[in-house]
Amino acid sequence: MTRAGPATAGGPVVLLSNPDRFAGPAARAALEAAGAVVIAAEGAPENAAAAALEAHGRIDVLVSNDAFPAIRAPLAEASLDDLRAGLEAMLVAPFALARAVVPAMRAAGGGRIVFVTSATPLRGLPNYSMYVAARGGANALAVSLAKELGRDGIRVNAVAPNYVENPDYFPPELVADAGKLARVVKPIPLGRLGKPEELGAVIAFLASPGAGYLTGQVLPVAGGWA
Repeated sequence: MTRAGPATAGGPVVLLSNPDRFAGPAARAALEAAGAVVIAAEGAPENAAAAALEAHGRIDVLVSNDAFPAIRAPLAEASLDDLRAGLEAMLVAPFALARAVVPAMRAAGGGRIVFVTSATPLRGLPNYSMYVAARGGANALAVSLAKELGRDGIRVNAVAPNYVENPDYFPPELVADAGKLARVVKPIPLGRLGKPEELGAVIAFLASPGAGYLTGQVLPVAGGWA
């Protein structure tokens, strides 16, 4: 068993997965601006949790920021291998991280878990059933864990973005092409892509004491699309 080190003074200790991908950079910036100590979740979930506990004595927040290509494929052409890979990255990974951090949070009397998922399951997306199914599973996981862990003082929510600038799904070359961008933003009521810092701010809010009475929510950050 890993011995917990001395508790970190000051802000909360946040374990963040994939800090350099998807919402990771914006989440880190927003969390650190709010005074958090952000630790990258590296390696196996159990090892990442143990390392954070060894260094800081606690894990106050888990931000499971998970990304995988949105593979376009009609059902008849969809690959079961691609489906399994997507489920592993977008559903199994956050499940495993949550399982790894909950014992420490429970022992400390509470904590916060934020899954970064997608708004696409809220509306469906033809020809992207593999991606949507995996993201939908993660959204459902947040709702279920919130009910399971609420009595332990652990809040669980999902941030569900779509149409937010990031290199995984809306890369700079697309944003710079006025014609392509106009077609992309057409279905968005706000008429534009979201900024990374707007997504980061929502993640930081859900990780904060200010969201103390929010749990079990799937919060779309999609400009009104969902």
